[in-house]
Amino acid sequence: MSASAITPQIRTPITVKAKIKHKQKQKSMSFSLSTTPITQASFSDPFVLQLAETLEDSLSPSVSLQKLRDSSSESLLSTSWPSRKDEPFRFTDTSFIRHSQIIPIIKPPQLDYSPSINEDTLLPNLVIADGFVLNSMSNLSNLPDGVYVGAHDMTVVYVPAGVKVENPIHLKYVSVEGGEEGSKKLPVSNPRVFVVVEEGGEVGIIEEFVSKEGNDDKYYWANPVLEVVIGKGAKVRHSYVQSQSLNSAHIKWTAVRQEAASTYELVEVSTGGKLSRHNLHVQQLGPDTATELSTFHLSVGDQTQDLHSRLILDHPRGHSQQLHKCIVAHSQGQAVFDGNVKVNRYAQQTDAGQLTRSLLLEPRATVNVKPNLQIIADDVKCSHGAAISDLEETQLFYFLARGIDLETARKALVFSFGAEVIERLPNSFMQKQVESHVKGLLSSTFKGSSN
Repeated sequence: MSASAITPQIRTPITVKAKIKHKQKQKSMSFSLSTTPITQASFSDPFVLQLAETLEDSLSPSVSLQKLRDSSSESLLSTSWPSRKDEPFRFTDTSFIRHSQIIPIIKPPQLDYSPSINEDTLLPNLVIADGFVLNSMSNLSNLPDGVYVGAHDMTVVYVPAGVKVENPIHLKYVSVEGGEEGSKKLPVSNPRVFVVVEEGGEVGIIEEFVSKEGNDDKYYWANPVLEVVIGKGAKVRHSYVQSQSLNSAHIKWTAVRQEAASTYELVEVSTGGKLSRHNLHVQQLGPDTATELSTFHLSVGDQTQDLHSRLILDHPRGHSQQLHKCIVAHSQGQAVFDGNVKVNRYAQQTDAGQLTRSLLLEPRATVNVKPNLQIIADDVKCSHGAAISDLEETQLFYFLARGIDLETARKALVFSFGAEVIERLPNSFMQKQVESHVKGLLSSTFKGSSN
């Protein structure tokens, strides 16, 4: 059950194994905390119990998946809803979700427009609206022989051994259903994508998360999961761009497993969501493996932008580099980074680096940075650094001395701070789109601060 994406790992088992049984479908499948009974002593958290039952009721029957669903339900029920008392959520407040009326989306939406896909790029693309694949709005005609992209209970991307997919596969996630301000309704979608690249294969994956046009102020919960398995000598270039409603919750899991001599490159730009959290787990499963992580978060409102990453190096001659940059431009904005890199005993002759830089444009804004480099191997090159600051006076003076006004100078410096990551997006059309969006957000911020 993908709703467990937000929950922390199980710490202690419960004494009673609970199993949710299918119930007759109800016309309205929603709940709020105020209606949750607190009489289930065998469960760790009544809110989680009610959430699990609601999601279970929203599923279509499946004999082949029932055993897996039961196992997932048991795992979910043994876990409490995360709070700030839990270390992984110490700086991340999830009460926005807990105090909402969760409504699982159980059928594909009816779109009265076609989501904008850059037709000039001729990219193979798949439109996923509220967790449902819309084949009528997708185009997969330009894929090489043997490459498969399809969906039933989840979307699968398969690249055979030795096949190099020239154009990236564009997965466009559109959130359509949304609650109004004051209604407490929070429709939830749970899209899941599984990517397998066999030995020597190569593919680019673009994940783009947006709201339906005109729904930029709606309330909803996007809860996506991406799993990537990269075979020996294979390569995956992953672009993840998130610009959803500033009233939404966006909780994402990305889990990557890399075989020997494989490469995984991630470039992430996250600007949307009232609560946005990316749980990123990467494990190197063989020698001569390379991992490159470049992420940029921007908070221009009452937002929390949170990245929790975990990278495990277990084999010799591994390489990893992580760059994380964030800008907080609102007094109630918050940025959270918790990056864990673990270099285990057999990961000799490994090179691992981690750098985080945070730019605070509001004195009351909050940044919580926790870089964590654990080194057990003894023949390694490892480094990490972290910096939090406002714009430097010397940089501003450089512009002013050349006749450039203060506002223009600040805009140029702030945008260039994030441009280092944006320019790493491997596709020019996505670069231009993200640059335009980020500049628009920052311009609005500067305009608001000058009034």
